[in-house]
Amino acid sequence: MSEKVYDVAVIGGGPAGYVAAIRAAQLGGQVVLFEQDTVGGTCLNRGCIPTKSYLKTAETIHQIKNAPSRGILNVSEPAVDMKQVVACKDAVVRQLTNGVGGLLRSNGVDVIKSHASLNGEHTIEYADGTCQAKSIILCGGSKAVKIPIPGIDNPNVLTSTEILELKELPARLTVIGGGVIGCEMACAFQAFGCQVSIVEAADRLVPMMDRELSTALAGALEAQGIQLHLSQKITSIQDEGGQAVLQCEDGLRLSADKILLSVGRATDLDCLGTLSETIRTDRGKVVVNDRMQTNIPHIYAAGDINGRLMLAHAASKMGEVAAENAMGHQSVCDLSAVPSCVYTLTQIASVGLTEEAAIEKYGRDAIRVGRFPLSANGRSLASGEPEGFVKVVILEKYSELCGVHICGAHAAEMIAEPASLMAAEITCEECASIIHAHPSLSEAFMEACGDALGRCIHLPKKRR
Repeated sequence: MSEKVYDVAVIGGGPAGYVAAIRAAQLGGQVVLFEQDTVGGTCLNRGCIPTKSYLKTAETIHQIKNAPSRGILNVSEPAVDMKQVVACKDAVVRQLTNGVGGLLRSNGVDVIKSHASLNGEHTIEYADGTCQAKSIILCGGSKAVKIPIPGIDNPNVLTSTEILELKELPARLTVIGGGVIGCEMACAFQAFGCQVSIVEAADRLVPMMDRELSTALAGALEAQGIQLHLSQKITSIQDEGGQAVLQCEDGLRLSADKILLSVGRATDLDCLGTLSETIRTDRGKVVVNDRMQTNIPHIYAAGDINGRLMLAHAASKMGEVAAENAMGHQSVCDLSAVPSCVYTLTQIASVGLTEEAAIEKYGRDAIRVGRFPLSANGRSLASGEPEGFVKVVILEKYSELCGVHICGAHAAEMIAEPASLMAAEITCEECASIIHAHPSLSEAFMEACGDALGRCIHLPKKRR
């Protein structure tokens, strides 16, 4: 009996992999998916979804504490049962991963739970043997990065995976890294009752986002009681009587019960197997074109493994495009209007170019910036969430939206509209003319567009 040859084989069941497998099956392909862990990848199991469960708990605590301002009397201070917090998170993850498994089954995808890697241009090797496929999609994902400093292997230094399993709250938590994960976990654990500090090597938090968002986020975190230590170079982590003591170059010493190491992620190339020297890489990332093809035309790489944009939703789109091309279509992946979100309290979100990047690309005189504060938005005020703003960056000559940046309680939801309009190449002029529901948070985007054009109704007239 001859070995079954699949149309498409996918290695990795994260947001790129499971989407690729389903899309290829939708197009009529015989598809196999290899995943050594639970389908859903880092996003569903150890990243996006678990952290958002924690942040919703943190948000609820904030709402309870602020309830008296709305005439709701609290009889006691809220307290956190970490075992139940973890159980709630696990239930959410289980429901979603089971759902993904059900989707794969309903589309006829064969799922093999095993480590897998390439053993030839059409061959995949896994625990029970080998598998043949006409096309292969590599979705190996990424792994947490460790910084090479003395003491980094201290048992009190945790990864983002390990901190999500803590069932007892540390009194003091130090977070190494002021990126997305570091800031989100800092917010959650500060709300839970920890004393939290963030140590960041750069001169601002989330340095890849617009500088105004970084500044606003820093203010919001400090208002919550989180201590920020920016422009700090860590020299060592020492164990002093069961406490982890972080030592910095300028003499800063921070003692903590636990340290969260959150300094980014690196691509995982383990799935390349025997073709690790054949498939082209650049600085540890698989090189692909806009069709997600590697230098071997029938082998594709989607998601974190190619390093183009390490976001779950971008990975899903890349997986979809790779699958379509693997099944004979001619699809291109456009990542020019992909939103980025930080689900802190307050949230920040961006799409397109930062103001700094737009100035560098087009010149300061070629762009205009519009802003609208949420303190002037009726829905924000009525909801007791007036902190934040919407900022738009436009190329004046064409009224083109180059970037939109939002700080506010619901920024991650608000960014969807500008991202959609930018993808559709709608002008700022048109955005300012769209009738928005009142009262709604989305009005703030319309008003910011109006401000960029010099015609915002709900801001005082600007002096010349």
